[in-house]
Amino acid sequence: MSTHAAPAPSPKDLIHTGIWQETPEADNPYAARTARCRGYDVHGEMVGRARWVDMLWLLMRPELPDGAALDVLEALAVALANPGPRDPSVHAAMCAGVGGSPAASALIAALAVGAGRNGGAREVHDAMTMWRRCGPDLAAWQGYLAASADDPVEIFPERAHVPGFDPHGAGTPLPVRQLAATLAGLGAGPGTSWLHANLDQAAESIGLPLSISGVTACVLHDLGFSPDQGEMLTLLLRLPGAAAHALEQQAVGFKHFPFYRLELDPAATPGEPA
Repeated sequence: MSTHAAPAPSPKDLIHTGIWQETPEADNPYAARTARCRGYDVHGEMVGRARWVDMLWLLMRPELPDGAALDVLEALAVALANPGPRDPSVHAAMCAGVGGSPAASALIAALAVGAGRNGGAREVHDAMTMWRRCGPDLAAWQGYLAASADDPVEIFPERAHVPGFDPHGAGTPLPVRQLAATLAGLGAGPGTSWLHANLDQAAESIGLPLSISGVTACVLHDLGFSPDQGEMLTLLLRLPGAAAHALEQQAVGFKHFPFYRLELDPAATPGEPA
């Protein structure tokens, strides 16, 4: 057995990151002896002591926060964990599960369907951008769509409604009110407190009820995350429910899966055979 240390890797092979640092084993440069996240020894210090939300924060931000920020993020994570089987992203994962697709396909389906501007992660990004530009100014929110018309061209469809509000809603749902109240009570920040106190005024001003995406965007903005970080967190935090429902439907089978009747154009649909 050789006692010589492995040669140092070429500088051209190094990955440059401020998030993660690894020290290799003496006999295997490809196996980590220690792994540090923002300076914290993950397996020697964090495992068994830190919460998952601590690790999530450190992967996104360089330092752990003071105060209640971690409790707020953890509470938000619980609220977002399962959007429910009526949510399009979860339903997409259910379709993958009941069809026998691999696990990764179910999650990819949920990510793809839940990425857009109508209740998806991009809407959270848009609403956080609106908070950055407008602050708690309902008049500015009313004009946000027109003001953002000159933004760079994106791969997403154009914005069709003020982000953070439900274009198909009638009134502000109870879970939205409860989430805003809980996170404001935990000390999420001034924006969340203002939003909780002005839920009905905001809905009346915009002409649409506030959605879970709107509360999520406000809270993540208060916590100091960027719109890009908020979009990524929203995609990530909604996956547990998609995974659970996909597994459930996979076990139940396609015979009990709700396949909705298609509404087809009669003029383009062949008649049934006699």
